[in-house]
Amino acid sequence: MEMKSPFSFSLLSLALLVVASSCGPAGTTTASEPESGTGGEVKVAPDAPAAPTGEGELKGTLEVQAFKGGYGLDFYEDAAKKFSESHPDLIIKVEGNPRVWEQLKPRLVAGDPPDLMYPGWGMDHWALVADGQLMTLDAALDSPAAGGNGTWRDTFEPALLKLGQQNGRTYVLPYFFNVNGWWYDKSVFDANGWAPPQNYTELLSLCEKIKAKGIAPITYQGKYPYYMMFGMVLPWARSAGGAEVIDRMQRLEPGAWKDPAVLKAAEMIVELRDKGYFETGATAMTHTESQADFVVGKAAMIPCGTWLFSEMKDNLKSTNQLTFFLPPVLGEGKGDPGSVIVSIEPWMIPAKAKNPDAAVAYYKYMTAVGVAKRFVATKGTLTAIKGSDEGSLLPVLQEPSRIFKASGDVWSWQVRDWYKEMHTEVENALTSLLNKELTPEQFVDRCEAAAEKTRYDASIVKHTL
Repeated sequence: MEMKSPFSFSLLSLALLVVASSCGPAGTTTASEPESGTGGEVKVAPDAPAAPTGEGELKGTLEVQAFKGGYGLDFYEDAAKKFSESHPDLIIKVEGNPRVWEQLKPRLVAGDPPDLMYPGWGMDHWALVADGQLMTLDAALDSPAAGGNGTWRDTFEPALLKLGQQNGRTYVLPYFFNVNGWWYDKSVFDANGWAPPQNYTELLSLCEKIKAKGIAPITYQGKYPYYMMFGMVLPWARSAGGAEVIDRMQRLEPGAWKDPAVLKAAEMIVELRDKGYFETGATAMTHTESQADFVVGKAAMIPCGTWLFSEMKDNLKSTNQLTFFLPPVLGEGKGDPGSVIVSIEPWMIPAKAKNPDAAVAYYKYMTAVGVAKRFVATKGTLTAIKGSDEGSLLPVLQEPSRIFKASGDVWSWQVRDWYKEMHTEVENALTSLLNKELTPEQFVDRCEAAAEKTRYDASIVKHTL
């Protein structure tokens, strides 16, 4: 899906930044600190202009640049056509491609950005905030929503809206979002009398039954280890030790990665590995390869976000009943068993946008509940708009939507956005653990070393929760 580099860049470094390619969920961040330690004054761009309310006269040209990923651009183009019917003096241009950030970076450097953008995983939007490149959106959020029913802020799920804030100011807004967890095929489970495991003990018992049938109990996207980070390491560490364990990791606190809860998560992965419960060769598989194996029944379960259906819809058989469930928790754990990891796909208005009033008005239209419902129905994903999951929600999304609404512990893993080099090292350590090159103790030691290196690197902007 989307990923961003962790480094704050000046206008020069913005043009030179190279970001490693990947796919999958995108988390967001909250606040950044200029100092290398875990404290310090929060850094906020003091000259960031405030976006207008979108209630001015709409005319001229509105340029929208968007990442062309699995959901395409057609919905945004169609929304632009419908919106322009009520604004005949406004010309809307919606453009984009799978690497749109490459065109946007030099334009931001030159002071010639589009009016509204969804730049995709190759753009570090928090670095743009640090450079004063994005407008603040709070005044706009406190203005009337499309249709005049309450404020625009009231349109969004609060837990998702706050992921676009830094030091109390909002710089990016969510549209569709991802719920991360595990999947199984209900038709296969029903045929065998299996039930999705609710805890780790049940998981071990089920895996043995599945293995006896000649099916791999679990597969995973080995070439992109963050899937297992989101699906196993992080939820199991949170389950074992509670939310504070993850918070300490995200704050780069000394020793956080060596917490017994993180070690426990690594030990659980090793146990599954040594019992032969992972699909053979999964470490070398891409996301599409492992997911395709899951869909055709070569593996019974897979960790993945709610984009799974959209990515695999062309591979699905009529008998498939893809069903979401939360990672099996530890029965003796301290964490909330209903804990849910989410991530958003952010949109933003550049500080030098030429038509910010139109940008706000168009995005207000995009986030109107009726329009958001159409996105949910046509694209097979969830949006951050309240009520957008009511009505024609695809069966595959009903369970993740229910779980999200019911959870008392909705959170986001933001280290992958904040400290990309560090997270790459953590992912590499996880691959080494799966390949039997590291013990669980060596895994947490290597992760702690990566965190320590980041903690004391004064060139890296630090972030707070």
